[in-house]
Amino acid sequence: MNELMIVANVAIVFGVIYKLFELYARRKERMMLIEKLGDKLPPEAFKDGIVYRSASCPFGGLRWGCLLIGLGMGLLLGYLIVFFTDPEYRGYQVQETISTIYGASVLLGGGIGLVVSYMIEVRQLEKKK
Repeated sequence: MNELMIVANVAIVFGVIYKLFELYARRKERMMLIEKLGDKLPPEAFKDGIVYRSASCPFGGLRWGCLLIGLGMGLLLGYLIVFFTDPEYRGYQVQETISTIYGASVLLGGGIGLVVSYMIEVRQLEKKK
């Protein structure tokens, strides 16, 4: 367990340092873009403020929602499988088989959630066309 904590601490420190460098680098990029656009756009363009819309992932909320629903259903399915097939589980005895069933159920549920999300996205894009 101590080895895992060392790796986690190093990852956290590296992540914080990386995000700080990224923050300052992106700030300079944004300032340069504002300077370039400021000359070309009239002041009326900024009257209502700048509206940010993520065009790279328009169905992000749907994807995350379906993923979390799938993970929750996978956990519930794993619990039900273990509860009804392993009589010793009722005595709170945990074995490697039980953790494997839980892991597989969570991954299966998450995958099914993402597939459902993809099918909904395709259907929505077909309706727009």
